[in-house]
Parts: sequence; structure tokens; C-alpha cells
Amino acid sequence: MPRVGKYWLSLDLYYAPFDRAHTWAKIEQGNLVRVGVDDFAQKQAGELVYVSLLPVGKEVPQGKPFGSVEAGKWVGRLLSPVSGQIVRVNEQVLEAPELVNKDPYGEGWLVVIAPSNLDEELTRLVKGEQAVEWLKKEIKEITKEDVL
Repeated sequence: MPRVGKYWLSLDLYYAPFDRAHTWAKIEQGNLVRVGVDDFAQKQAGELVYVSLLPVGKEVPQGKPFGSVEAGKWVGRLLSPVSGQIVRVNEQVLEAPELVNKDPYGEGWLVVIAPSNLDEELTRLVKGEQAVEWLKKEIKEITKEDVL
């Protein structure tokens, strides 16, 4: 997994570049989509103390909130990278929010969604080198850090 500045970025995942979402999507067997937040987002948030997620069965549109995270006095929305029905919630992060900080691309995943419009919506996400360029721009705009 390469680094962009001091942030890890998996080139195998799709990322939501809209509204500073910084959520990722991993297409899994059965055409399900596992969703989490990227390393940049969790580092910007700081140590998470609370995670709230919509329950299994709820429908969520692309770009709309499926939950929130809280770190100290800061609360941030979690925006869905794809539309669909939530079919699984990571109960472990509800009990131990710090998992998102420790392993945002692994044990810190948040929900699994059965997508309703995946092919079209993937065109609105970024992946691979496109994701690297997007993250460089985000880092510069948000943190003012220069990334080569």
C-alpha cells in the first residue's frame, strides 16, 4: 500500500471525492460493497471516541450520510460512496471506535452495502493513480502540506 505524503492509500479501492467524504468502497464477492474511511480522514479526525451507523436494512443514496464519527469535540458525517441497502454493520467499531484509527482499511471498516446502481456510480469515484492525484490535491487544500 503506497503512501501519499504521510497518508496510506490503497490503490485497489474506490474513493468518494465529493463533499470531502473520504470514504472508500471495496467491491466484494456477491457484488457487495464494503465501506470505510480513508487514512487521511481518520488522521484528520484524531482519536475517534464514538461511531454511529445506520442500521441494517436502511437505504442510503450515494453522497448522503450513513452515519457519523466523533473525536473529542468534533463530529463528522460519513457519506456513502454508493447507493444501496445496508446489509451489514461492523459492530466492533461501534464498541471500539479506535479500530478506525488503527486499521481504517481492515478491521476499521464500517458497513457493507448491497448497491442499487453500482456501474453508474463507480464512474463518480476515483481509483488508482486518479485517487493519488485527488488525495494530493485534498492534502494541499485541507492541510496546506505540499506532497510530491
